[in-house]
Amino acid sequence: MSIRSVLIATAVCILPAWAQAHEFWIGAEDYSVASGQPVTARFHVGEDFSGSSFSYIPNRTARFDMIVGDTVVPVPARIGDNPAFSVPDVPEGLLTIVHETTDSTLTYREWAKFEKFAHHKAFTDVLRAHAERGLPREGFREDYRRFAKALIAVGDGIGEDRAVGLRTEIVAQANPYTDDMAGGMPVQVLLEGAPKPGAQIEVFEKYPDDSVKVTLHTADDQGRTVIPMKAGCEYLLDSVAMVPIEPEEDGDAVWLSLWASLTFAVPQG
Repeated sequence: MSIRSVLIATAVCILPAWAQAHEFWIGAEDYSVASGQPVTARFHVGEDFSGSSFSYIPNRTARFDMIVGDTVVPVPARIGDNPAFSVPDVPEGLLTIVHETTDSTLTYREWAKFEKFAHHKAFTDVLRAHAERGLPREGFREDYRRFAKALIAVGDGIGEDRAVGLRTEIVAQANPYTDDMAGGMPVQVLLEGAPKPGAQIEVFEKYPDDSVKVTLHTADDQGRTVIPMKAGCEYLLDSVAMVPIEPEEDGDAVWLSLWASLTFAVPQG
């Protein structure tokens, strides 16, 4: 068996463990790349902005695009690629990498784990709705899907992030590579294409020594808030929505969690 085949088989075996991890994100090897130089980025799963990287697997992918300006094209990735994104000729400007996974499923065998997750993500209404729907406290299933974006400056890095049609997403309303971040990064959380009122955003701020500071922020009734920024840091923003599912058969999932992430860096000076 070739080394590539072994890596692919290993990735497929490990992927179900994503359910046990908290975040999925796209991490660039360099968030500011000179014009004409290759751009590389990896898929990561883990906690506190630290975790393993995973290969590109087509049947685990619903969408994988690169956007510069008004141009949207599929990423030319092959099965088993790690880095998943490795493109030598990205046009100059602000590059947005977009990745959407397919659905995966996990089973909650202990109520305490679901309760802990719900409290951490500020889903108190979900706990109430779970009881009102008469759902079991053990042995129930949740589907989940990940929606990740990364912003990378190529050359001058000029451009802007925008809504790209994901079911849920975090939109940066300033360019961290060309705009003044002294007043923070304004962002908006969208769900089903509309602002998500009161969305909780978990922010992971990674310093040059790889230490990470975690803060929680609550969006206004238009899904907007401003995140404080520090020069020289890398950022992961994460926001989760929970949608009820009516099962058609016994054993079907009763909840669908939708995970949005956004990564970028703020240049030093």
